[in-house]
Amino acid sequence: MRLTRQFLSALMGAFVLAAVLLGAVGPASAHDTAESTSPAAGATVATPPEKVSVTFDHNPLALGSQILVNDAAGTNWADGPVEIVDNVAAQKLKAGAPAGLYTVQWRVASSDGHPIEGTFTFTATAGSTGGATAAPAVPTAGTAQPGTTQAPAPAPEETPSIPWSVMIFVAVAVGILVALGLMAKRRLTPGPDSSDKSDRGDT
Repeated sequence: MRLTRQFLSALMGAFVLAAVLLGAVGPASAHDTAESTSPAAGATVATPPEKVSVTFDHNPLALGSQILVNDAAGTNWADGPVEIVDNVAAQKLKAGAPAGLYTVQWRVASSDGHPIEGTFTFTATAGSTGGATAAPAVPTAGTAQPGTTQAPAPAPEETPSIPWSVMIFVAVAVGILVALGLMAKRRLTPGPDSSDKSDRGDT
């Protein structure tokens, strides 16, 4: 009976530890997500801002970052490279941006190295000051055609990989449980000697 209780306790402990390890692996393998944008998605502002930004739940990588700020005619008003400070990716705008609807398309490298992307819009009721004009965006495979809004294709989801350490732990735990089960079976199964002794006692 005592051996059976020890076996059940070891079995429960192995399952609990495996669940904790697998639960810790899941969140660590997930990609970063955008928490907020500036201007807020769907917001109406007085004039086009000096810059737009996206705030993430983790610090993104600067490699391959891109933010397009297209007006209703498809003109890109982004000025210079994307600036990443901590978990915020920002893009400056050129002066002289007109009033109207703007579509912001962003793409950055997640903290785990995988690319993530998204889009949001805002509306400016008046144009910004300044006489600079932006060159029309050249339509490419990833750029919206003038007068249309093309949402970027979602990044392919990848199945989180399980570290080898967890797999080795599970294999060892299974081996231990099998060994304990065999030991318990041997203890609970009466041997031939015990049956012989019982027969002699009866006679």
